[in-house]
Amino acid sequence: MLLPSFFTLCRHPYQLMALGFGSGLAPKAPGTFGTLAAVPLYCLLAQLPLGFYLLAVLLAFIVGIYCCQVTADALGVHDHPAIVWDEFVGFWITMIAVPLQWQWVVIGFIAFRFFDIVKPWPIRWADQKVHGGLGIMLDDVIAGIFAAIVLQLLLSLSLF
Repeated sequence: MLLPSFFTLCRHPYQLMALGFGSGLAPKAPGTFGTLAAVPLYCLLAQLPLGFYLLAVLLAFIVGIYCCQVTADALGVHDHPAIVWDEFVGFWITMIAVPLQWQWVVIGFIAFRFFDIVKPWPIRWADQKVHGGLGIMLDDVIAGIFAAIVLQLLLSLSLF
């Protein structure tokens, strides 16, 4: 698939964001690398009070719809594998109200990647039926919600 040049990334900040600040350009498993790149930003966001964290994630989602759409249009592919901003937002949703501890980051990473890769219903439905920037973002948002439910259940059971 066609990958954007470094020059294109530097010229268009929205593409830089949609491509996960370059993490989506990984030749293999760009979604996994995008999720990994979301972790340090999560560590910063997790310092915020919950209300501000939720607001930041909501803004990242809204801006992401536009950035992902514009980048998909520029690349000529609906959901190019290099577009990984949706993984950033999905992971941040996964980690809502989760303690900032390395164990929870690892569990959240695994849970989110599981749901994002396996795509059980309705994630697969959203991936196939919803188009444009919203479609790019929505399946990962739902995967993040599923993973967040798993983490909240684990937290409530005090298993870790």
